[in-house]
Amino acid sequence: MLKLVIPKGSLESTTLDILNDADLAVRRGGEREYHARIDDPRIEQVRILRPQEIPKYVEDGFFDLGITGYDWVCESGAEVMEVADLPYTKTAVGTKVRIVLAVAGDSSYEKTGDLPDGVRISTEYPNIVEKYFREKGIDANVYLSYGATEAKVPEMADAVVELTETGGTLRRHGLRIIDTVLESTTRIIANKESYGQPEKRQLMEEIKLLILGALNARGKVLIKFNVAEKDLDAVVEVLPSMKAPTLSRLFEQDYYAVESVVEKEGINLLIPELVKKGAEDILELPISKIVG
Repeated sequence: MLKLVIPKGSLESTTLDILNDADLAVRRGGEREYHARIDDPRIEQVRILRPQEIPKYVEDGFFDLGITGYDWVCESGAEVMEVADLPYTKTAVGTKVRIVLAVAGDSSYEKTGDLPDGVRISTEYPNIVEKYFREKGIDANVYLSYGATEAKVPEMADAVVELTETGGTLRRHGLRIIDTVLESTTRIIANKESYGQPEKRQLMEEIKLLILGALNARGKVLIKFNVAEKDLDAVVEVLPSMKAPTLSRLFEQDYYAVESVVEKEGINLLIPELVKKGAEDILELPISKIVG
């Protein structure tokens, strides 16, 4: 059985939703409860901790499996196995976040190379930042920030290195991005020793399969309808699908039953178009997982 740790904070809500869709619903006494359970025979224990802490706890064997941001794996320097890249952030599936270097909007600095030795950098990622400036050949003074990083320019810092999805918060604080230090997504990580055990590794792969299946289904629906044989080609021509639509001839009729997985976005335009082409009895059904 596996000991699992999942992230508290910004990734928490989306992670819980995805685990629920994967039929791995997390159950706990309340939102502030850090001990939880998943009613699955493969999972012995569940903890909810800050993502900053998770890589080291997984590395040290307190947990077999964890979900956290790639940024915190890099920042911590933890030696863990990466089991899967989960393309979601705190607000959306299929997106990445960036750790960026930003300066005041009226600053004369246009790129990293413009920054002088002794430049003051405020960040929550001191290890990543020190490595970044070392590789750039710039001797930077890096200050650990415990929040409100954007507010420290220009009095306490010349620039910040901060996590962002769109850059909107930085712009609202009068800052301008001049470089991307790192791109990050959510990852499933594993303890190396646990991953090396065939039985535990198999359990990890099964959990990964369910989570990726839930992610693959996000934003997609199953559409089913009937269509006369004479209209079939016209309907299929406008019907998107993951691979190809499934066709089944109706019993003793010149009709086909058609089904296809399509993107939810745009379904409002697709359904009227299918009706125009001859589709009948249209059903739109939600999908919780797509595996394989």
